[in-house]
Amino acid sequence: MSAAAELDAMRRPGDPDQEDEAVRRGQQERLIRVWETPPGWRYWSDVNNTTVGVWYTVTSFAFMLFAGVLGLMIRVQLAVPENDFLSATMYNQVYTLHGTVMMFLFAVPIFEAVAVILLPQMLGARDLPFPRLSAFGYWCFLIGGLFVCGSIFFGHAPNSGWFMYPPLTTQARFTPGYGADIWLLGLSFIEVASIAAAVELIVGALKCRPPGMRLNLMPLYAWYVLVVAAMILFAFPPLIAGDILFEMERLFDWPFFDPTRGGDPMLWQHLFWIFGHPEVYIVFLPAIALLAMIIPTFARRPLLGYSWIVLAAVGTGFLSFGLWVHHMFTTGLPAISLGFFSAASEAVAIPTGVQIFVFLATCLVGNVVYSVPMLFVSGALGIFVLGGLTGVMVALAPFDWQVHDTYFVVAHLHYVILGGVLFPIVAGIYYYWPIVSSRKLHDRAGKVAFWLMFVGFNVAFFPMHYAGMIGMPRRVYTYPAQLGLEIPNLISTVGAFVFAAGFLVVVADMLRPRKDPYADRNPWNAGTLEWSGEIPDQSWGVRSVPIVRSRYPIWDQPGFVEDMDRGRFYLPDAEEGKRETLVTTVLDAEPVQCLRVPGPSFVPMAAAVFLGACFIAATFHYWTLTIGALVVAIAVILFWLWRATAVIPEKETKYVGLGLDLPLYVSGPHSVSWWAMFITMLGDATAFLSLCFGYYFFFTVHADFPPAGTQGPGLLWPSAALALFALAWGACLLAHRVLRGGGVAAARALLALCVLASLGAGAALLWGPHATGLQPTAHVYPATVWILAIWTAIHAFVGTLMAGYCLARSLAGHLTPRHDIDLANVVLYWHFAAATGLVTVATIAYFPLVAGGA
Repeated sequence: MSAAAELDAMRRPGDPDQEDEAVRRGQQERLIRVWETPPGWRYWSDVNNTTVGVWYTVTSFAFMLFAGVLGLMIRVQLAVPENDFLSATMYNQVYTLHGTVMMFLFAVPIFEAVAVILLPQMLGARDLPFPRLSAFGYWCFLIGGLFVCGSIFFGHAPNSGWFMYPPLTTQARFTPGYGADIWLLGLSFIEVASIAAAVELIVGALKCRPPGMRLNLMPLYAWYVLVVAAMILFAFPPLIAGDILFEMERLFDWPFFDPTRGGDPMLWQHLFWIFGHPEVYIVFLPAIALLAMIIPTFARRPLLGYSWIVLAAVGTGFLSFGLWVHHMFTTGLPAISLGFFSAASEAVAIPTGVQIFVFLATCLVGNVVYSVPMLFVSGALGIFVLGGLTGVMVALAPFDWQVHDTYFVVAHLHYVILGGVLFPIVAGIYYYWPIVSSRKLHDRAGKVAFWLMFVGFNVAFFPMHYAGMIGMPRRVYTYPAQLGLEIPNLISTVGAFVFAAGFLVVVADMLRPRKDPYADRNPWNAGTLEWSGEIPDQSWGVRSVPIVRSRYPIWDQPGFVEDMDRGRFYLPDAEEGKRETLVTTVLDAEPVQCLRVPGPSFVPMAAAVFLGACFIAATFHYWTLTIGALVVAIAVILFWLWRATAVIPEKETKYVGLGLDLPLYVSGPHSVSWWAMFITMLGDATAFLSLCFGYYFFFTVHADFPPAGTQGPGLLWPSAALALFALAWGACLLAHRVLRGGGVAAARALLALCVLASLGAGAALLWGPHATGLQPTAHVYPATVWILAIWTAIHAFVGTLMAGYCLARSLAGHLTPRHDIDLANVVLYWHFAAATGLVTVATIAYFPLVAGGA
């Protein structure tokens, strides 16, 4: 049976005639009206993935250009010996912001920005499942980035490196002013945006695939999105935990990193590099993902070894979390640790090499069409391989001892990050520009840009290997003459400006006024779904949600694009005037729900503004303003949830076409919000376990922890808190079961009990260390007990707020036995919160008894 005949057989009598031009025109008009971008000043309320993704991308590139100017300032300062272009203080601020902006405001956000644009198109979805969450993440990113970058114009930029090692940065006598606080709180706020985007992308890739697109049919880009977003979920929380400890020491003198009171600066290095080394692969793997989409198109054949490259991507992500001590070889760790982490650092080259060889093999067996995107792909592969080889070198502890903190490491980092990331990104710009602007960039400008960038990059960074080998240290603002460093530094400076000129050619090509005709549809003759869109693009994403049976449906499914255009698949119309897309099962992509997604709103922007005000006010110790902004931010978020989530539809099911009726409301594991809660709590649990790691780290490095004569929080109040945690968890769980059975009044009573029990659990947990007189400024032991108690108590109070919210929803008629999304999600939260309470009480109250007895 042909594809067209199969689709016709699935239709019901009375279905719209998709061959009738008037029918299709009416459907298109309704879709345009529903998905249109708001005009005028309301444009900034838009939440459509294409609009938010473009904002994200433009802002990321603006921050990258800012960091690039800072990098050129560094090269000017180091061009000649004993230069006074920058003072020592200004140089420290410049190089700190250069690294910070490149890593936190460009390398990770540009992946999320591009994914927000491309992923729905690749999955044949109308939008991501939480468009307002994407918008909220963008506004957090913008506010935090402007706050951090703007600090340099007021002389308060951070000046201790993008790694912020204590005690240099935790003691005011070494780092007076607000620079370190701006770095800590500003980046913590930016990390909110990164985690929000990670949650959105994971749920989108798992739950919003088109019918038929099983996991083994997903585009490789979607696999990389899953891997990288999961890495963000597990890599960023340890840094957030470290930031909390760091800021508590700076603000309140809690001695987590002060050796005179039991602290240890090594804890920061562990927490930072547990984030920092996966971060390298977080920025590298999305670049590889772009190559995985570009190479098959120009090789004119599917990518070889699909399963191998998926396994290699997953393996790279997994192994990257076992490499953090790679950065700590010179800190005096035991030899067995050096051997283990050196071997792990070498092992990660295996899955990385698999990906490179798959690309080369595809080019060899294909019929490569030479183009500007492939030019940048070739440069990326060559530069990254060289950076990978030097990575293998520094993974050997004896060699690392020789070049640690020299310009050899600077060269290696830039070959991996700039060469392995920026070149693929530019390849992606030239490849995907017709999707973004409906026009192609100029080939001649692309070739000029490539050769300027390729030559300039190697001239800039290759001499740094030599400079590092002869002993030039990192992070020094000048150097004396007659050390043999003059010529390599001057060459590097010239190369940096040539490289910058090449990139400016790309920027000028993107920004020049467009008088060219529209590009042909699918101008590269690609085979994946993102190229099924119309030229010029429509705001609805896809005309109809397709059925997919191949990894390259445009190549393999005859008439595929025409079937989409004519609305022959699912959701060809928007009869009720709602924005809709399909939700499918995780493994096999079977349709389970017609999801209605919210439209434009200023609420995400308002939530980001007030939450940002909370972080900014805390930076400058305006505590009243901090608390006030936090209260308003919580109120705005509650308003957002009340008005736009778990909305009860006007009917139970909707006919989506092709003989299929789907529910408009589902809860539990079929619900995208349940998955969002689950994924968010995994990140939350990772941050909590990082704090627990701090407690057990101090236990292992101290002969007496708790120190002799120090009274702990006792057993009474922690045990009472644990009992109340169990009561609150049980009450919430039972409330959900009772509600589903129709017992609305009983469910409300149990929710009220949950509110009281969770309040009592948080209060009892805090009362324990208070009643026993633990002073967090006296020693690291009471400080660690307090931080675990506060973290867990906050979760109890959040649980109180959630249970109270569900109670209010029930009283307002928005939470019923049939419509229980809110309570199902809160039950899931309480599973994690109760586990957090159990681990905290076991750690601070019961473990010392067991350890002391042993």
